[in-house]
Amino acid sequence: MDKRAEFNVALKQAMKDKDQMAVSTIRLILAALKDRDITARGKGNADGIEKEEILSMLQSMIKQRQESAKTYCDAGREELAEREEEEIEIIQQFLPRQLGEDEIKTLIDQMIKETGAESIRDMGKVMGVLKSKYAGQVDMGKAGAFVKEKLS
Repeated sequence: MDKRAEFNVALKQAMKDKDQMAVSTIRLILAALKDRDITARGKGNADGIEKEEILSMLQSMIKQRQESAKTYCDAGREELAEREEEEIEIIQQFLPRQLGEDEIKTLIDQMIKETGAESIRDMGKVMGVLKSKYAGQVDMGKAGAFVKEKLS
């Protein structure tokens, strides 16, 4: 099923279930998607953004919420941190299974061989391939640290 259709089906189900948190979070996803689609159409892409970009957008949304939750926890605002955590759980439902650290390290070794990367200057090549092939499955922050470690 297309991601856009998946979001709409989930929104309808959340409305039927009277799950206000899910409804508001999915609406945020749809608004972010619509914004990116409008930008893409302005650049000549009539269909909007690709699936990989949607997955990347979802990961960005999760990262923003993780940072917000940490800030709220540090400020003693547990109820707001919990709300951010609930939103993260809802957004994660739309992402493929996340790869573990060992899987990521194995993939990075493969990508380094594939791209012929030899030094830290080749990090962009490795990350580009990783991002295009495994969008939504890999935490790019962790992956970047592992690539840097391997190429240093």
